[in-house]
Amino acid sequence: MTPKRLKDKVAIVTGGAQGIGRAYCLNMALEGAKIVVADVNLEAAKKTATEIQKKGGEVLALKTDVSNVASTEAMARETMERFGRIDILVNNAAVFERVKMVRAPFWEVDVAEWDRVMAVNLKGAFLCCRAVFPYMRAQNLGKIINISSGTFFVGSPNQLAYVASKGGIIGMTRSMARELGDFGINVNCIAPGATQGYDPGDADFERREKSLEQLVSRRALKRIEHAEDLVGAAIFLASLDSDFITGQTIVVDGGEAVH
Repeated sequence: MTPKRLKDKVAIVTGGAQGIGRAYCLNMALEGAKIVVADVNLEAAKKTATEIQKKGGEVLALKTDVSNVASTEAMARETMERFGRIDILVNNAAVFERVKMVRAPFWEVDVAEWDRVMAVNLKGAFLCCRAVFPYMRAQNLGKIINISSGTFFVGSPNQLAYVASKGGIIGMTRSMARELGDFGINVNCIAPGATQGYDPGDADFERREKSLEQLVSRRALKRIEHAEDLVGAAIFLASLDSDFITGQTIVVDGGEAVH
């Protein structure tokens, strides 16, 4: 039997209730991790937690607003109270599809919309890192995995706030890796391509599906990307296999943004 790569590790996944975040949660649990499903939608988080429990995993569902300092601190504190440690943080929560954003030329984007995207996508990751840091520092061990986007490398139009926020994630990853190395904490990043990880019942599903199909021709690997395609990179970065890797960004997009 293959050893479980994350056995007894404690992993927090923000935005873990649905889509790609749910895939991270389910598959990290299969690798032996104790999972914290941190999501602004508590009912959806509980559903993902139930799936994990049915497969024998240990899990905690928390209502978490990553843009709120008190909420992120409560997330870290309640994780410690339940599991006694924090080994892995996956900063996956974002405004994009599940939490809708306005798609328009930058000169038409309202300042409040810009602030909303930045508050979740960039500030949210910063706050979550800040919340877990004292616990990771105390154990001289931790893996932080920030989620950026392939849109940063291609400069997708009509998504300026989103693209800028995801570029900020890469910058934050590089700087934070320098700061946290002395504490035994690795900080890395995954940049997914456009991914099918959403419920077919969503009103916007057909439009998104057509958009994903149109992207296939631009990839070296000519198929739609699925949420499960990102799991391997996340587990690798969370495991002992990546202990001497930090400050890096792994682009998982089927070769769309070859550079």
